[in-house]
Amino acid sequence: MSRQVGARTALLRNLAKSLIEHERIETTTAKAKVLRPFVENLVTLGKKGTQHDRRNAFSKLAHKTAVDKVFTEIAPRFADRKGGYTRIILSRRRMGDGAELAYIEFVDRAEKTEEAAQPAEAAKK
Repeated sequence: MSRQVGARTALLRNLAKSLIEHERIETTTAKAKVLRPFVENLVTLGKKGTQHDRRNAFSKLAHKTAVDKVFTEIAPRFADRKGGYTRIILSRRRMGDGAELAYIEFVDRAEKTEEAAQPAEAAKK
């Protein structure tokens, strides 16, 4: 990505915030590949869970509610996992410029959505 440092930092922060909030986003393949280590480092900080790690995560992300979600919801789900918290799934080509798009998501997201769908189906019956 050919961007100035400030613009690149802002882009990564916004993409990471969106990924943490929604747990799955669609972006270009190049941005997803750059975002992956950024987010995985945040989750690793969340697994350690100290005040120092929380401050480091906030300095990288600069969004309080996203940092709280990493430390309280996302990191505990990966407590027994050593790495590889995200996956990139190639999606399609964008119509306007032909850019390759991909989904980036947390690896345990599919299990979570299936569990959420089962009580909804039971409520319909």
